[in-house]
Amino acid sequence: MEQIISYFESIDPVLAAFYATVFTWALTALGAALVFLFKTMNRALLDGMLGFTGGVMVAASFWSLLAPGIEMSPGEGFEKVIPAAVGFLFGALFLFGLDKVLPHLHINFKESEKEGIKTPWHKTTLLTLAITLHNIPEGLAVGVLFGGVAAGFDGASIGGAVALALGIGLQNFPEGFAVAMPLRRQGLSRTKSFMYGQASALVEPIAAVIGAWAVMSFQPILPYALAFAAGAMIFVVVEEVIPETQQDNHTDIAVMGFIGGFIVMMTLDVGLG
Repeated sequence: MEQIISYFESIDPVLAAFYATVFTWALTALGAALVFLFKTMNRALLDGMLGFTGGVMVAASFWSLLAPGIEMSPGEGFEKVIPAAVGFLFGALFLFGLDKVLPHLHINFKESEKEGIKTPWHKTTLLTLAITLHNIPEGLAVGVLFGGVAAGFDGASIGGAVALALGIGLQNFPEGFAVAMPLRRQGLSRTKSFMYGQASALVEPIAAVIGAWAVMSFQPILPYALAFAAGAMIFVVVEEVIPETQQDNHTDIAVMGFIGGFIVMMTLDVGLG
């Protein structure tokens, strides 16, 4: 792990953010590739994996984004927390807007429950877009953190950025499977199910590069940008991930998955950051 951190320290931060999120995409693709090995997926397993995803995202929002953002903010008391509060709010509002505009359908929901503007798009496209919404703030978070390291901000470290990428990658693996398998059940071939599943994470490298470049170009925005990514991630968890785990009789499994995901991400961030 020390060699990986040293490597990321030696290259351009935008390139580092890109490589890190290519890794998170690759794990999504690996998870989606399980569709070639299995015909069905146990619903309890799906809910547990989605819970794990939510736990990782909540832990990353605090340990990797909000806490460093507050630490590097100037001032004392209420003044110190203002950038985090403002950024968090606008991150949530950003995802709220995308959620209302971008047509999508959550994994465990009926086609009549699709959200966003009305469209004739097929259910498979809507399912993929729902996961793509998850991945925008994840890629942005990784990019912003790498950009903060390059800008020399206290509280931002390569170890923390690598830990965040690793945690997001770990939760992307089951997420890729959770996208591909429902598509397979819809009648798509294994190849098409895989292609749609992995495509949902292609937005992560794009968001990461934008985030790293923005922070490096406009350094004062870093505390706001970190909190922005956190607000967007929390919105996704509360509005999408948690409701998806409550559609069946496996809520306890989903909760324990959430706890496990939170512990894994917290451990990675503290241990590497």
